[in-house]
Amino acid sequence: MYDIIINPASRSGRGRHIWKEIIKPALIERQVPYKAYFSKKAGDVIRLAHQITSHAEDGKMLRLIVLGGDGTVNETLQGISSFERVAIGYIPTGSSNDLARDLGIPREPLAALLHILSAEKDSRIRIMDRGIVKFAGKERSFAVSCGLGFDAAVCAEAMRSRIKEVLNRIGLGKLTYLGIAIKQLFAAKPISCRLYLDDNEPIYIRKILFAAVMNHRYEGGGFQFCPAADDTDGIFDLCVVGSLPKLVILFALPTAFFGKHFLFPHVTPYRARRVRLEADAPLWLHTDGEAHEKTKSIEIACSQGDIRFLV
Repeated sequence: MYDIIINPASRSGRGRHIWKEIIKPALIERQVPYKAYFSKKAGDVIRLAHQITSHAEDGKMLRLIVLGGDGTVNETLQGISSFERVAIGYIPTGSSNDLARDLGIPREPLAALLHILSAEKDSRIRIMDRGIVKFAGKERSFAVSCGLGFDAAVCAEAMRSRIKEVLNRIGLGKLTYLGIAIKQLFAAKPISCRLYLDDNEPIYIRKILFAAVMNHRYEGGGFQFCPAADDTDGIFDLCVVGSLPKLVILFALPTAFFGKHFLFPHVTPYRARRVRLEADAPLWLHTDGEAHEKTKSIEIACSQGDIRFLV
């Protein structure tokens, strides 16, 4: 039995079509028992995930499939009441799909479903780390990454962009992020911050563009910000971009698709189990590409081996 959370608005509204025309018929044809749940508004995925997982039978592994984007997976994590009793399958129908990219999950929906079914049959479960960020009296889990600054500002604007919806429909959703990234880059103001890694002395960064704290290698639709990131080692990989001239950053950003951006000065990798960042002015915060609000201070911890993924 599979419980399936469907975000019908994913891929600019094609999520519903993908479910109705591809996934549902495939499950029926293979006589796979399932129960489907549809999100209708903000907060529904969290509520549904909590509803499903809080009623899981003791000692039994619940199999939960998420059809949506990385943001839908992020919302699902917020609602899971007991991680050790849930195995997650993912059918990626978002615009970036960085989690699927790193885990080798097929992008084509039917192939992704068959991947999940074969993983469950062969007991292929990946034990992944869960990131937990605390900010402004709140707490948020993440699977892929957490970012403060420029990358989160891009996510915030992309979430409101009408152009993104149009480009997603013709398969060019990445251009949304590229255009917004250039705009946000030149709008960004220099802000100083202090970076605390585990129990070490603070690192002072005079002008920070952004700090990406990564469980996985990719963010923002294929930017390989942390090519050495391992989602099973209990340690975050960081990419921190400091005081580079903006024209130089324009050249540096494309190299991040190949993980070569650390060749540039003031683009620095770090590793830590716990991260604290304190900025002199509020910066946008995101988790798994979902922008939340501006904040001056965040604390991030790694909860090792929390998430079980059918891969």
